[in-house]
Amino acid sequence: MGRNEQIPLPTRTQKSEWVIQPADARAQGLATSLRIAPLVAQVLLNRGITEASQGNVFLQPKLTELIRPAQMPGIEPAVARVRDAIEKKEKITIYGDYDVDGITGVSILWELLTLLGAEVDFYIPHRIEEGYGLNREAVRSLAQGGTRLLVTVDCGIGGIEAAELARSLGVDLLITDHHQPGADLPTAAAIVHPALEPGYPNQDSAGALVAYKLAWAVAEQFSSGPRLDLRLRQFMLNATSLAAIGTVADVVDLRGENRVLTRFGLQALPESNLCGLRALIETIGLNGQGVDSYAIGFRLAPVLNAAGRMGHARLAVELLTSSSEVRATQIAEYLKEQNAQRQQCERKILKQACDLITERGLSHPDRRSLVLAAAGWHTGVLGIVASRLVDRYYRPTIMINASPGENGTAQGSARSIEGFCMLSAIQACSAHLASFGGHKMAAGLTIPPEKIEPFAADFEAYAADHLEEEDMVSKLEIDALVPLRQFTRETVNQLELLGPFGQGNPKPIFATQGVRLIAAPRRVGTKGDHLQFAITDNTATIRCVGFRMGHLEKKLLDHEYFNLAYEAQLNHYNGNTSVEFIATDIQFE
Repeated sequence: MGRNEQIPLPTRTQKSEWVIQPADARAQGLATSLRIAPLVAQVLLNRGITEASQGNVFLQPKLTELIRPAQMPGIEPAVARVRDAIEKKEKITIYGDYDVDGITGVSILWELLTLLGAEVDFYIPHRIEEGYGLNREAVRSLAQGGTRLLVTVDCGIGGIEAAELARSLGVDLLITDHHQPGADLPTAAAIVHPALEPGYPNQDSAGALVAYKLAWAVAEQFSSGPRLDLRLRQFMLNATSLAAIGTVADVVDLRGENRVLTRFGLQALPESNLCGLRALIETIGLNGQGVDSYAIGFRLAPVLNAAGRMGHARLAVELLTSSSEVRATQIAEYLKEQNAQRQQCERKILKQACDLITERGLSHPDRRSLVLAAAGWHTGVLGIVASRLVDRYYRPTIMINASPGENGTAQGSARSIEGFCMLSAIQACSAHLASFGGHKMAAGLTIPPEKIEPFAADFEAYAADHLEEEDMVSKLEIDALVPLRQFTRETVNQLELLGPFGQGNPKPIFATQGVRLIAAPRRVGTKGDHLQFAITDNTATIRCVGFRMGHLEKKLLDHEYFNLAYEAQLNHYNGNTSVEFIATDIQFE
């Protein structure tokens, strides 16, 4: 379940509690060993990196640190079955999820099998009409179309009934997935899944990375020596970009192997010879810019996701696998328009949801959850809106389109807060549901419309039993209290080496206490939503940008001193480079 780009939100109603890491006496020694600034060493220590040898690996990762595909659980029988299908010219269909993780994983496997001369097609279920996962109707249709090997990507581990149908129809099923397996596993020719062996080093592999490992293992089978043949090696290097996009978009832990893959995949992205990626980068205006994890999560991934949210994700796979510059550009432009429609739809539903919360008094401090339903809400954007509401109210949130689908059930998406397992909560209330699935922080469900109210009541009761008042306050993790003079250009440049940033490896946030304005702040943006201001603590002066902080203009002017939490970055403008802060939070005394 990936994140999407930030859009203007209503003013946050919850204050964040600052959790400031204490200064670590080991920082100076680590800084000397690694030849980095003590502030950068402090961040490494906060991330659990205490030895210089660990720091060198973290700061200078190598592709050789990727876990060899032979270690992935289930890989050997999977490769054998794929090789057999290729040699016998059996029809292979790759069946992937409709989000970016699934789209990129399908693209990797389809491209590789095409290179190897396989008879291969792909299938992406429709988000609204078919829903998540391997479904029986699609399996039956694919079997009738001649598919003899069905390979899932980013789904399938819960598809027990669909797997049994595939077996009865003479279709071999090969599952690649990363979602939590249940007590019973589907019947399949092979299951490639990191969680099938607790000792596998990367339990947090994204679906695209699992698919990448299968592609890598198959490529080794079709190479003449211990090294991949040149064309296969070149493809697997290009495919790191696709796997990196899927990994970032699915918000998996960006440490260890995931960080290595993402670091190299992002570095390779601007020079990728995959024309679909080039067209996408150009269409969304990332040409000439470093494509970092933020650009993936908030600009590139939403455009790919828009295909599945507003239409059909098959188009996104066609883009990523296209060999035609003209066709790739056409699809990229269309997806950009789809994303704009998605944003408009999202804003409309977000406003309606906030109005419902106000009308019904659901923001009362005693409330522990939000379950909202209305007819006509677009199912494809409900998860994003739920995330926006979590940002605003900091409560586990479920959004439901109350209009029943063809099977008579309504669809919903859920997003959680730290420390509250959404899947466990939904499971506890599952007597009201037709189906559900997901994980700790995000889930989906279907429900008969008449059961929505009793479900909401039971969900609130469960949340009340499992959340204390202090759990309802978001925590802002701050890496250090720092005087402004420490933010030299060299130090900020070194901080960038800690990326790519994301889940498990967040961008460092610092704080300075007792700063003051050196001039009146200026509201900027088309609606004056944002602030530009400059601060000093008498050790240095630094310019700041506060996104969605326009409403704080008067409050800043009314307070002589305040505390600021921020991210530090370098601003390159007109050939000049200067340190700039992105304000994260402001505390007034």
